[in-house]
Amino acid sequence: MNSQELQQFTLEALDELKAQAIQCLDVRDLTSITDSMIICEGTSQRHIKSIANHLVEQAKKNDHPPLGVEWEGGWILVDLGDAVVHIMMPEQREFYQLEKLWTAVESARASNP
Repeated sequence: MNSQELQQFTLEALDELKAQAIQCLDVRDLTSITDSMIICEGTSQRHIKSIANHLVEQAKKNDHPPLGVEWEGGWILVDLGDAVVHIMMPEQREFYQLEKLWTAVESARASNP
């Protein structure tokens, strides 16, 4: 699966389990660890765990097993290589504000070539 196909596959898998507020950030020019950061929310601990399990199962079925899965409280990270997926409770998403972090990195890089 190329990077674009992986991104589309991931977005579809998240949508199947009703992940909310899905946002995809293109970070190719900001880091060498991944091409996309995909951030979404679940409605409960059980929901975010179900979303993550579904994504992992679907990735394995498509011969693209995750490189790793980490769970810390209300935040699950699924590393698919070219896409890193953050499945979060709304409280964690609001607290860490990953979208703003990556936007700030991009702004700083643009102003200091």
